[in-house]
Order: sequence, then C-alpha cells, then structure tokens
Amino acid sequence: MHPSVPAQPIQLHRYFLSGHCHRVELFLSLLELPYELVEVNLKTEAQKHPAFLAMNPFGQVPVIQDGEVILADSNAILVYLASRYGYNRWLPTDPVEAAAVQRWLAVAAGLLAFGPATARRAALNNTAVSLEVTARSQALFAVMESELSYRSFLTGVDPTIADIANYTYCAHAEEGDISLDPYPHLRSWLQRIEALPHFVPMTRSSIGLAT
Repeated sequence: MHPSVPAQPIQLHRYFLSGHCHRVELFLSLLELPYELVEVNLKTEAQKHPAFLAMNPFGQVPVIQDGEVILADSNAILVYLASRYGYNRWLPTDPVEAAAVQRWLAVAAGLLAFGPATARRAALNNTAVSLEVTARSQALFAVMESELSYRSFLTGVDPTIADIANYTYCAHAEEGDISLDPYPHLRSWLQRIEALPHFVPMTRSSIGLAT
C-alpha cells in the first residue's frame, strides 16, 4: 500500500532509447504506480518546442507530470517519487544511509553520464568512442565491482534509488563497446535488480559489443 496514490496516471515524457528516462520508468513500475508514456522525438528536436520548454527550459527528457507537479531531471524525479510514494525503503532518512545514496546519485550524474552513457550515445550516433571515455567507464566499473563484492546493492543489503539511477547505463554498457566480462559482481548486481518484482527493461540496440 502506498502512502498516497496518484489521482490519475503519472505522465512520463521520455525518449525510448534514453537511459535517463528508463530509470524513471523502471522506478514507476517498481513502485506499482499508474503511469503513461508520452514519447518525445529527440530526432525531430521535439524537446525544443515551446510546449516542452514550458515544462523544462533546459529542453531535456525526462519530465513527469503528477497532477499539478511538473518535474524534470531523472535523479530529482527519483527523489520525488521515493519521498512521496516509496516510504523510506528507497530513500533512507538515516543521515549516513542518505549520504550513501546521494554519493551514488552524484556518480550517476557524473562518472556514469560521462563514461558508459557517453560511450553508448557515441555508438548510437555512429561516432567513435574515445579512449578517455572508455578508460573512465572501466575505472568506474572497477570501483563498483570492488564495492559490490561485499554487498548486494550499492549502499547495502536492500535496493535504493542509488541502484535505480545507476542500473540502466551499466546494463547497456556493451552497446558502447564497454565489456562487462571483467566484472562478475557488477553483473550479479544487474541480475538482482532485474529480479525485482515489476522490473521493466529498456529497449536494447544492436550496436557495439551488444551486436
């Protein structure tokens, strides 16, 4: 049972190949919240149309509409959904545990975005993946591999929004020519997330090592 239930489905304005959008869709599904997908065609630059910019002046997906609440930025949306609908399970209130979650949200917005996500975007755009991006991705995965060797999820024994924020671009890293073979603990972590009730995958692209 949720602390509250939306009076109407939450609208998720998204692009189907965006990992940032998928993390929101995944979390909505895990929370068993009613939602509907509103596709934003980035190829036609629909995100720059006035109607979309009125929701997010930065012209980026995802954006959610939850009643009168309009919110952009995938990590901010995760925090909102966890705080409003997820009890404390997904976003702990203990100071140390909350800080641990915030650390991994920062990773998702930084190292992950400029590592595996950038590599995948380059492959999708049929451009070369730089050695710097590859090295950054491998360095991130090495840290995750080490930390996941002694705990089930990124911050402890239970999943939080830290795991949701980092899952998608790790799971699709091979689309950006970043191999997951050297990281068995990371691969096991991905499987644990995929085993969660109501998990939904993102569309896979036949590019890179995923071909």
